[in-house]
Amino acid sequence: MPLEEELIAQGIWPVCGVDEAGRGPLAGPVVAAAAVLNPGCSLRGMVRDSKVLSASQRESLFELLMADTDVCVGVAVVDAQTIDEINIFQATMLAMRLAVADLKVMPRHALIDGNHCPELICGSTAIIGGDATEPCISAASIVAKVTRDRLMTTLDVTYPGYGFARHKGYPTRAHQEAIRVLGPCAIHRRSYKGVTQLEWIS
Repeated sequence: MPLEEELIAQGIWPVCGVDEAGRGPLAGPVVAAAAVLNPGCSLRGMVRDSKVLSASQRESLFELLMADTDVCVGVAVVDAQTIDEINIFQATMLAMRLAVADLKVMPRHALIDGNHCPELICGSTAIIGGDATEPCISAASIVAKVTRDRLMTTLDVTYPGYGFARHKGYPTRAHQEAIRVLGPCAIHRRSYKGVTQLEWIS
C-alpha cells in the first residue's frame, strides 16, 4: 500500500507529493512541483513516473491534472544563477519548499521523491523511487517535467543555436558542441564541470 494511503487511513490529510525536474542539465532552471490528489480523484490510477511516459503522454496528463478540481498543484522555478550561487542540492531543496508554499491548501504531510527532505512547516518523508509508487509524487513529477520542458522550449527562442528545445539543457553531444562553438549563454550553469571544462572556440 502506498504511504499516502496509509497516512490518509490514519486521518492525516492533506498529503502532497513533491518532485523536481532538471538537476542534471547544464543549462536552465530546476523546477519543483507539489501535488495534492483528493482521495476520490479519478487520475490516481492514470498517473505514472514521468520518466516512463512519452512526451505526448506527459503533456496529456499535465493538462488533465491542471484542469481537475480534485487536484491542487504548486510549482516553483529556481534559475541557473541561483543554482550557481547556492549549488544544485540547495537550489532543489529551495524549489521544493517554494512549490509546497505555492499550494492553495496547506498539507499536513509531504512525500518527497528522493532521499532528502526540504525544511517544511509540515511533516515530511523522503521516498527513494517515490515517483513510481506514490500517485501524488507521480503527479508532481509530471507537472515538474512538463513545466520545465516548456520553459526550455521557450528559452530556445531567446538563446538560439544551442538546441534547448530538443535536449532541454541536458549534456548531449550536440549541446556540448554548441557550447564549444558559441560559448555558454546566460542560462548555462557555470558551476557545472560540463560547462566550465569545455574549451570554447569563440
